[in-house]
Amino acid sequence: MIHLKNQSQLAHMRDAGKITGEAILAAGEIIKPGVTTAEIDRKIRTYIEKCGAKPTFLGYGGFPASACVSVNDEVIHGIPSHKRVLHEGDIVKIDVGAFYHGYNGDSARTFPVGKISDEAEKLIRVTEESFYKALAVIREGARIGDIGHAVDAHVRANGFSVVRRYVGHGVGAELHEDPEVPNFGTAGHGVRLLRGMTIAVEPMVNIGSYEVYELPDGWTVKTKDGSLSAHYEHSIAITENGPELLTKVE
Repeated sequence: MIHLKNQSQLAHMRDAGKITGEAILAAGEIIKPGVTTAEIDRKIRTYIEKCGAKPTFLGYGGFPASACVSVNDEVIHGIPSHKRVLHEGDIVKIDVGAFYHGYNGDSARTFPVGKISDEAEKLIRVTEESFYKALAVIREGARIGDIGHAVDAHVRANGFSVVRRYVGHGVGAELHEDPEVPNFGTAGHGVRLLRGMTIAVEPMVNIGSYEVYELPDGWTVKTKDGSLSAHYEHSIAITENGPELLTKVE
């Protein structure tokens, strides 16, 4: 069931989204060679709790940390660890959720660690661009397929591939709500976007094949061919004035 939010509910989602976005930026400030993924997680948890919110991911389905921190060929759901140290040239994906006054924000971003390769820079740039290609088609009356088509077309045009096994989703009182929002699809098809819908659009883009696999830890997802992967996500509200980014902060 798709839950349409009223103005009061959207106000709470803006608050949760702001905390989520700020937590990612706070984590980004400490990313450098020598930092562990556990330190990134601790920074995020401290910030979210300081704001009076709860880390959505902590304990979600048994997840043991406050953020997913995924490095290089890890696509999503990386478990932070004191043993995982960032090195010059790595790229690190940070996926965060904050629960505040009954609602969730959900956002992700990929950061470079020091100087990275030209190909890695292009991957991060194209992934973010593909999100904004999708944002450009989001409006009342559009279709879910329009979103996926916009993402996939831009990614393919740049020689990369979108992950198909994992998709975006509705977001609100629950972290994952209907509808699913794939990063591929046919324009003009799928669920119609309505005012009051809140969705998380999250391109996951691989340099190589779109095929992925899950590690025995039950969480970490990696590219099957070992190629680099990037991730970019915002929570979005469909309003009468167009899409509103709930998790974007400057």
